[in-house]
Amino acid sequence: MHEFVELLSRTDPTVFQNLIGEEQRQREGVELIPSENYTYPEVLAVLGSVFTNKYSEGYPGRRYYGGQKYTDAVEILARERACEVFRAEHANVQPLSGSPMNQAVYLGLLEPGDTILAMDLSHGGHLTHGAPVSHMGRLFNFVRYKTDPSDGSFDYDAIRKLALEHKPRLVLTGYTSYPRDLDYAAFKAIADEVGALTMCDASHYAGMVAGGVMANPLDHGFDVMTTTSHKSLRGPRGGMILCKKEHAAKIDKSVFPGLQGGPHMNVIAGIAITMGKALQPEFREYAAQVLKNAKAMAEAFLGHGGALVTGGTDNHMLVLDTEKSFGINGKNAEEILDAVGITTNKQIIPDDPNPPLKPSGIRIGTPAATTRGMQEQEAALLADWMTEALTHPEDTTLHEVIHRKVQILCSRFPVPGIQ
Repeated sequence: MHEFVELLSRTDPTVFQNLIGEEQRQREGVELIPSENYTYPEVLAVLGSVFTNKYSEGYPGRRYYGGQKYTDAVEILARERACEVFRAEHANVQPLSGSPMNQAVYLGLLEPGDTILAMDLSHGGHLTHGAPVSHMGRLFNFVRYKTDPSDGSFDYDAIRKLALEHKPRLVLTGYTSYPRDLDYAAFKAIADEVGALTMCDASHYAGMVAGGVMANPLDHGFDVMTTTSHKSLRGPRGGMILCKKEHAAKIDKSVFPGLQGGPHMNVIAGIAITMGKALQPEFREYAAQVLKNAKAMAEAFLGHGGALVTGGTDNHMLVLDTEKSFGINGKNAEEILDAVGITTNKQIIPDDPNPPLKPSGIRIGTPAATTRGMQEQEAALLADWMTEALTHPEDTTLHEVIHRKVQILCSRFPVPGIQ
């Protein structure tokens, strides 16, 4: 890999300088966006490998091109390991990312116009869960359930009433900015009562599921679970669909040839590595530490009087209401924290009165910091520094002091894969 970077520095110094700049940013700052992580060095190796060169349209044993001995082997390995990690009956590892992954499920198991009961975007759902601006929101009839803004809980009686009224073909759970675990048995009971399929998009917290520290929807009889392969799993940027055997043929046909052509075999090789890592005891320890760090960070914010959506966390993320806590919107909070070397992302909160690009909160997560080896003490310290910076939004001298503290902290915790 080093010789290829040397080659890049000579042949395209502009791209090389941006690469070096990004390495420095990652090395000297703390990544607290919950959907981001540092992938394994072994994954970086295969992403830049000769698997990139190979077209592999189709599935193992049924490809449209020759020369598939090793691509077939690595895809079979990725599927088998994914099934073992998540106790699934079938796995498709070809989706190019999270959005086409979810689209493949809808288009494979439903008909356009069918009703899907899903979580409202501002309450924690995802764009692909039927937001009106998404293509899926135009193709399917999404009915949205919400949380109780006072405490973030679900009113399962209200969700049941929606299901009885609208008779969805699919009940969808999972989230992108919700700091609690889910009652899958309750969702399954509602779906069964109206004869609906069940699907969970666990993209954000699948690492916690794989590590055994959060519930697995497949253990509760869900028909489908989708997840990206990066985020809390630490893999490459791709997607996986895990399902019951009875849905396997429809799912596979929906992915290819229904939605996409040749899969990215370098990514699938990375997924195989990632699933192998997830089967190791060390990954269970990692997942448990991610949760410990999130809870330590939540306690620190609450100790400073910070307002957290749902009042805390059961998973890897927090949603901090910066308007209520500091009197500043999420966009400004994100920019202030960027200046001190702490990366978060602006985030809408339930029924947010502010627009999406200037929302009322920020989203914070612990997977990447935990990957570097940080524990509860560092998590609480970061919350202290974030509170200090956001409490004094105009004090650039203070921000410079905090930035230096962040750099010193980061120097003790190397980023995997960056020399």
